[in-house]
Amino acid sequence: MFSARRVFSSKVYQAKSRQRLAATSAIIAASVLVYSGLKNKVIQNDSLPPNSFKSEHVQEKPNGPIPNSENTLNTLVWGSNNSQTLLPNTSSPETIRLPTTAKWLDNVALRDLVLHKEYATAVDARGNVYKWGKNAEPSCILKGKNIVQVQLTDGKVYALSASGVIFALDAKCTLQSSERSPATRSNLSWRPTSWFRDPETIEASWEITPASPLQWGEKFISISAGQDHLLGLTSLGRAFAHPINNKANVYGQLGFRKFDVPDTSSPQSKKRTFVELVPKSVSDPYAKASPFKRPVSEPEQDATKISFPFCANIFEIPSLKNIKLSKLVAGGRSSFALTSTGRVLGWGANEYGQIGLGDNVTLDTITVPTEVVLWRMVSSGTQTKCLDVSAGGDLTCFTVERAGQIGTAGPLANIEVLVSGNGQYGSLGNNLYTNVQGNPIRARNVSNLSEYDDATKSLKPIAPDSISVSPTGHVLLTLNNTMGRDLLAWGRNYDSELGNGKRSGLAIPTTLTTADGERFMLRRKRAKEVLDLDGKVCKLSVEIEQKAVAGYSSSVVFWKISI
Repeated sequence: MFSARRVFSSKVYQAKSRQRLAATSAIIAASVLVYSGLKNKVIQNDSLPPNSFKSEHVQEKPNGPIPNSENTLNTLVWGSNNSQTLLPNTSSPETIRLPTTAKWLDNVALRDLVLHKEYATAVDARGNVYKWGKNAEPSCILKGKNIVQVQLTDGKVYALSASGVIFALDAKCTLQSSERSPATRSNLSWRPTSWFRDPETIEASWEITPASPLQWGEKFISISAGQDHLLGLTSLGRAFAHPINNKANVYGQLGFRKFDVPDTSSPQSKKRTFVELVPKSVSDPYAKASPFKRPVSEPEQDATKISFPFCANIFEIPSLKNIKLSKLVAGGRSSFALTSTGRVLGWGANEYGQIGLGDNVTLDTITVPTEVVLWRMVSSGTQTKCLDVSAGGDLTCFTVERAGQIGTAGPLANIEVLVSGNGQYGSLGNNLYTNVQGNPIRARNVSNLSEYDDATKSLKPIAPDSISVSPTGHVLLTLNNTMGRDLLAWGRNYDSELGNGKRSGLAIPTTLTTADGERFMLRRKRAKEVLDLDGKVCKLSVEIEQKAVAGYSSSVVFWKISI
């Protein structure tokens, strides 16, 4: 009996061994086949590898294309989705901690996209404006105007057309509600061509017209909105400002005090009412002084208590009339002008040093455009030129070129990113947390970089391709190099707006990585076709590129179409 049991156990053991050997052989064969397939697959160093951002946060269709695949244009979003500005769906999470594909934007290329606090807007490839937010699906609010850029405030949406016309819409408006309002001549613009436009979009918006006529062929080419003011730049380099509400000049950010609006007491007449918005530092210079030092007399009328109707005009800034500008940028409560010669002028709120006038300037309000000195602590033989200015909230980034002579080797140039303002979240990028930084300080990891150029057989500087500063304190920077365009982020991260899956801020620019540990590279390509926001094919064989935008505690990388 014992011998029979031993023989039976031996046979069972031999059968199980053969099964294990067969399973092991199958696994090895499958591994060889997979390895052979991967070995022959070439991964370009200027494109994202397969399975990028593949995690539980990525919304993918079964057996569908992966994010940033060659067959699909994917829009990536992350950060706060509390107002459903990233994923307009009631079942979406309030916080998206890792880059996630917005499936409703698959194969869509946009002209512009802006994320605000309570809502978001986008301009599709046809130039139509769409808006969405909490409990509101994406819907068209401005159609048939060929819009190229949008800017958002709490109460207004501003849109710039390709022909240089600025439109203003109520942030709560919809195209459907505007269609029910009767058309009147008073709604129409002063421009003769507006009489022949589609009436369904005339009542949905107002044209913001220049108070002084533009020259022949001159038009607005860019707009930039702060919290309460709007700046507009023309094709001839002229600077204009528009008061959005009665707080538009509390810190002198308009660049002027007096302007006029239509007289609402007599709508039929052409009378104008003059308004003066006096900055608080002028109306009440002792506001922050001790009560024992304050004057007994009552201060002038507070600008925030002045009420005036909606202003449909944009006014030229008097002190900048004879200065040709290449860029005009609005921070939260400040303004910046970049001249064609590479100088920077700033004015407005400065309590965090965001204008960059230096640590010795302790004024919290600058009412007159003042030059920002960007060559402090630099040798006398170095030439400094500002290439770009980016601002948001209480933070400002200056992209500066330093050029000098070293012996007889010829000119040597370096590119630096200087940051000033509120750095309590690490937004200055210098590995420190400083509340007030009046002297623009160099950001690490993105300044004084160089690479070898095969064409010129020499070193060349690495410059930022674009910088986006959020109103809440984080920065997205695209660094351009021969390998591609790296995406770096730093600053506030309470809502995972830096896209690294964490909620702790970064005080130094850090390269974003994919799920596989590869660098997050933004791409350029020629798309066979792109869709509009109605899901219809709009363009064929067009050049597009990925663009990073920092919004209110949120971030997005979308495909931007070349116009």
